[in-house]
Amino acid sequence: MKIYTKTGDKGLTSLIGGTRVPKSSLRIDCYGTVDELNSYLGVLRDQDVNGPRREVLKEIQDRLFTIGAHLATDPTKDPRQRIPDLHPADVALLEAEMDRMDQVLAPLREFVLPGGHPAVSFGHVARCVCRRAERLVIHLSEESPVEDLVIMYLNRLSDYLFVLSRAMAHDLGVAEVTWKPRV
Repeated sequence: MKIYTKTGDKGLTSLIGGTRVPKSSLRIDCYGTVDELNSYLGVLRDQDVNGPRREVLKEIQDRLFTIGAHLATDPTKDPRQRIPDLHPADVALLEAEMDRMDQVLAPLREFVLPGGHPAVSFGHVARCVCRRAERLVIHLSEESPVEDLVIMYLNRLSDYLFVLSRAMAHDLGVAEVTWKPRV
C-alpha cells in the first residue's frame, strides 16, 4: 500500500465514515492540532529526564490517538469500524500523576516563565499546543457534537503538561524563572 493516494490533491479529505470535507475545515484543524500535540509528546517522551515517565507519556499519546479518531469521525454517520473509547479513568490518571509530581515541587506562588532547559521548554510548547487544541475543540463543539470527555481530557492534559514542565525543571536541577511584572 502506498502512503500517497492523491485523493487530497484538490484540498479535500475524508472523515471516518466517508464524508469528504475541505482540509481547511475546523474539524480537520482540531485533529491536526491534536496530532501536532502528540508529536510534541513524543519529543517529551524522548527526553532523558522523562525516563521514569515514559510509559505514562506513551499512554497519553495513545489517548491522543483516541481523541484524534473521535474528532476525525463524521458525527452524522456510523463508522464501519469501532472507534476507541475515552474513559473517566484516563482523566483520573492525569490527575494522579499531577498529584504525584506535585509532592516534590515547591508551592507555586508566581507565574513561571517557560524555559531553563530544552526539555522544560518542549513541555511548555506542548502545553500551549494542548491549550490551542482545547480551544479549537470547544469551538467545534459549538457547531457539532463533541464528547464532553474529549474537552475534559485536553483541559486536564494542559494542566499535566504544566506540572510536568515544573517536574522536569526540578529533576534537572534547573531553577524556575518567575515572572516579575514591570509596574
